[in-house]
Amino acid sequence: MEVRFSPELEAKLNRAAADAGHAAEEHVRELVELYIDDDTRFRAAVRKGFDSLDRGDFIDEEEMDARVERMLQS
Repeated sequence: MEVRFSPELEAKLNRAAADAGHAAEEHVRELVELYIDDDTRFRAAVRKGFDSLDRGDFIDEEEMDARVERMLQS
C-alpha cells in the first residue's frame, strides 16, 4: 500500500517521528495500528451501548441528571 501526504503533513510526520526516535515509515505504522485498535474498541463500546438500548437496559434523563449531580457534589 502506498499513501501520499501533503508536504505540510509530511513535514509534521517527519518531526513527530524524529521526536519519537523513529523513522517516519515506522512511526506511521505505529500510529495507524494505534488508531485501528482505538477505533475497534470504540466501535465495540458503541455496539454494546446499542445492544443495551435494544434490551431496554438504560436510565432516563432524570436519573442521569441525578447521578451527575451526586458526582459533582462529592
